Amino acid sequence: MITRDSRERRIQDVDHGDHLCLTFADDAERRRVVTAYVRDGLERGERVLYFADQSAVPEVLGWLRAAGVRTAPALAGGQLLVTTAEDGYLAAGAFDPDAMVATLVKETRDSLAAGYTGLRVSGEMGWALRGVPGGERLGEYETKVNQVFADSPASAVCQYDARRFDAAQLDDFDRRHPRAVELEPLYSDGLLRLVPSFRSGRWTLRVTGTVDYRTVDALAAAMESALDWPGDVWVDMSELEFIDLAGVRVLAHVAERLPEGRRVHVANLAPLLCQVVGLVGWDEEPSLIVTPREVTA
Repeated sequence: MITRDSRERRIQDVDHGDHLCLTFADDAERRRVVTAYVRDGLERGERVLYFADQSAVPEVLGWLRAAGVRTAPALAGGQLLVTTAEDGYLAAGAFDPDAMVATLVKETRDSLAAGYTGLRVSGEMGWALRGVPGGERLGEYETKVNQVFADSPASAVCQYDARRFDAAQLDDFDRRHPRAVELEPLYSDGLLRLVPSFRSGRWTLRVTGTVDYRTVDALAAAMESALDWPGDVWVDMSELEFIDLAGVRVLAHVAERLPEGRRVHVANLAPLLCQVVGLVGWDEEPSLIVTPREVTA
């Protein structure tokens, strides 16, 4: 039985009190996630605020409509507001974390007073990269705003484009959110889930469940996809329950095929399996780096 990671949450499971980081590198996936978030909020009777930056406002409304979201009545009735980051985060001409926190508290209160069941907020955060006054305080804001959503019938999904923010920035912003949005799995059944994630600000393949003769082909296919990611290939085994020799062989063979300078990092592997890797001799492959899972007392 697969145990789902407690920190990453599927977008359809977002509820009041959630403040999630969405790190993405694919615009189609971002639109899918955000569309589901907005649609679910409208259907639940919540008020929805969207702050656009990388996308123009008409573009956002266009892909919401194309996905079947009935934007016209929601806009006309005030349930949906799609505006720019300039008119939201930067309405005062500079970014002030405390002022933005106060705005969200007021918006939540006003939404409830108007008869809505709660408030949903999603923002494209690329504006912070343009050197705007106060932009360097974005991390401070992400920490402060946690309390706003934790104690109220509201939620937020903050969007960070991994093609624009560097790894250190992504890692910092991710750590400031209590939860992260789970990206679309590359494979999922009752035995195994293979999910791309951003861990420590870099692409990582998260392996959950069992890799054996029934699922080894799925692991091989996911590793092929991971080869297209930039830099080294990171595989997080902290949620792995079992992997047989054929599965370990897949990892070793992918490492052997990498061009010079790239490596496969298999992280958080069970200590016993690390010993197996050593016995077989795969630890002598210079492009395969295996680190054991920490054993808790």
